[in-house]
Amino acid sequence: MLKDSKPASHLDRPVYTDTSPPGPKGWPLLGSLIGFARDPLGFLTACSRQYGDVVAFRTAGQLMLVLTCPREIERVLVKEHQNFPKNEHFWRQVTALFGNGLLTSKGAFWQRQRRLAAPAFAGPMLASYADAMVRESMLTAEGWRGGDVRDVHADMMALSLRIAAKALFGTEVEEDVLVIDDALNDILAELASRVVRPILIPDAVPLPGHVRYRRALRRIDAIVARIIAERRSSSATSADFLSVLLRARDEDGAAMSDQQVRDEVITFLLAGHETTALVLSWTIHLLSCDPEIERILAAEIDDAIGRRAATIEDLPRLRFTEHTITESMRLYPPAWAVGREARCDCQIGGFQVRAGTPILISPWVLHRDPRFFDEPEAFRPERWHQGLAQRLPRFAYMPFGGGPRICIGNRFAMIEAVLILTTLIQRFRFIADPKSPIVPIPSMTLRPRRGVCVMVERREMNSPYG
Repeated sequence: MLKDSKPASHLDRPVYTDTSPPGPKGWPLLGSLIGFARDPLGFLTACSRQYGDVVAFRTAGQLMLVLTCPREIERVLVKEHQNFPKNEHFWRQVTALFGNGLLTSKGAFWQRQRRLAAPAFAGPMLASYADAMVRESMLTAEGWRGGDVRDVHADMMALSLRIAAKALFGTEVEEDVLVIDDALNDILAELASRVVRPILIPDAVPLPGHVRYRRALRRIDAIVARIIAERRSSSATSADFLSVLLRARDEDGAAMSDQQVRDEVITFLLAGHETTALVLSWTIHLLSCDPEIERILAAEIDDAIGRRAATIEDLPRLRFTEHTITESMRLYPPAWAVGREARCDCQIGGFQVRAGTPILISPWVLHRDPRFFDEPEAFRPERWHQGLAQRLPRFAYMPFGGGPRICIGNRFAMIEAVLILTTLIQRFRFIADPKSPIVPIPSMTLRPRRGVCVMVERREMNSPYG
């Protein structure tokens, strides 16, 4: 059973002028910090429903803007994106991790890195990754026994990390993956605490989480540096992400430095594997609560490919499977919030906004807005069958962000999610565990508080259960 975040009960009387956005007044000094930190999803949803498309609130003296108007979101992310760069507060806290990779870099350098990395996500490369996606999924399924209750979030994190490592490095890196997995757990735990931290605490401050974070980062850096050095000294050619980065040249013929390669590798390892793991975890949770949708999904897979291994060529025949994942990302977008900052004084939605004001765009709120989606709280993959994506206002649905900085790996993630889900549904059905409530926690991504525990039951093709 799912316990969704409820709208915040404390939305104080609004205080605003004719030219400033409306919003809750909050408490003296703290503003709305307590309500936002206690339940970000419920607080943002309640603000949007009560005050409209442009809402302002304060957290410990810092004014923040919440934007849920697709037209204004398009302006911020696309039409005037140069006037609304990424908000610096959070990203300053992860510089040591991501360096100057695609998630954190800006301006001309970001454009250069995006061009150099793009071939790794082109059609031919995606096809080359697909076999590893299916093969690793089959290995995961082989470790499951019918009747077991499993934390599929932990399973999907391990699976997607193995796939990311294969796509990155190509060669067998099982021992390295174990070390990376352990280190990433410490890193993700620390990042989760930083998301709602109102002040910037330097990494050098010896908090226990900081110590584990720096130690984990050193372990990953050592592995990545060794692999880069080995690859540069080798004459062998490989068809993987790392090889694309090492071969890439800009318009002046300059290659990436080892530091630049390292930053992109770390970015892909962390962002690439966790996003897919979350999409699959939330999808399996939703299927475990709706046997009829799971039956329809299994029937499509049986009809399209039977028991053979799925391939990338099967994707056009797996439309309901794709729509199931699309609907899952509507209800549980891994990137639950996108942050920007007003570079100069401007107007948004007719309201005056000062330079330096952080702007928060929440796919969680947008995706559950009844203006855009009928029965917005319901899990209905079929809603996407009749061209809903084309009818929606642009940016009413944005699971991968949007604009020039839309996730470069969005197609990789969708292919991976469809192939993994197909492989698992060929073998198992999922049954919700009533003893394990699922609670979404908005940290750096939208994670389940205590995993996603479901019973896995072996299925036979064309059984009454699909």
